Amino acid sequence: MKRIVQLSKIFSDSNRVKILALILRDKEICVCEICDTLQLSQPLVSRHLKQMREADILDSRQAGKWVTYFLKERNDPFLQCCIAEIRKELPSLPKLAVCKTKYC
Repeated sequence: MKRIVQLSKIFSDSNRVKILALILRDKEICVCEICDTLQLSQPLVSRHLKQMREADILDSRQAGKWVTYFLKERNDPFLQCCIAEIRKELPSLPKLAVCKTKYC
């Protein structure tokens, strides 16, 4: 029951759902790409990412000073159901704003 409540809180915020959708579509992205694509502040995005990591949905990888986030492989039926619904919305997402400083 606790897991369902935790995941429901994650999916109750439209920004978190959009962030998750971007990661689902683009596989692995950094905070600045999320911020630029969705026009959200860095502290807000970081807080949402932290909540999703705590819910064991996302993981991260650090390369130098850059941290990228990706979806964890989970065999969780409730999570998979939510992700299946998010996949239906992927075509409506904005094009990813690639982080210019990351690749310079």
